[in-house]
Amino acid sequence: MNPFVIGICGGSGSGKTTLLRKISGELGEPNVSVFTMDNYYFKINKQRKDQKGVVNFDLPTALNEKQLVQDLRQLVNGEQIKVQEYFFNSPPDKKVTLTITPKNVLIVEGLFLFHYPGVQKRIDFSVFVDVNMDTQLKRRVHRDQKSRGYKKEDIIYQWNNHVTPCYKKFILPYREQASFIFRNDQNAETDFKTLMGLIGKKINKNK
Repeated sequence: MNPFVIGICGGSGSGKTTLLRKISGELGEPNVSVFTMDNYYFKINKQRKDQKGVVNFDLPTALNEKQLVQDLRQLVNGEQIKVQEYFFNSPPDKKVTLTITPKNVLIVEGLFLFHYPGVQKRIDFSVFVDVNMDTQLKRRVHRDQKSRGYKKEDIIYQWNNHVTPCYKKFILPYREQASFIFRNDQNAETDFKTLMGLIGKKINKNK
């Protein structure tokens, strides 16, 4: 039987990864495979730069769409895949190969879940993680300063010139196409219970 595929989309800093972990924990991690689209970023020398020569990682072309779709298709068809894990700012010799084995449920997470047709058509149930952009920016600043060593002014530049335009053009327009809009704010606890109820019903129908 092919896995039931859950897709999680949302802007940078919206809480996609956190929600993925919560869903996975609720369903039982042994029953869930995780497919993270971040693992398909091209190397930095293949990334586009803006008019100031700053690399823009927030374009659909920043990822190897062809390989991503091919690997996802194999997983959905019940085939095991191997993918090199992506580490931001990692040295060239840091290579970790992940083996992903199909299970009852496959969770696909990434910015361009809806934008890539080859991904969108393989999603059985989609979640759009919704949170106001001020909160997203605060989370982005905290993350990029702590784990990536970015200066605050560089983070703000990327936010204004790369992240926000990307969100408005390639992510937000698909919001209403999602099976469920998860409000990652004061409504998060209530929405999570509702979400898990819907997912449970869908999975049972899929059996």
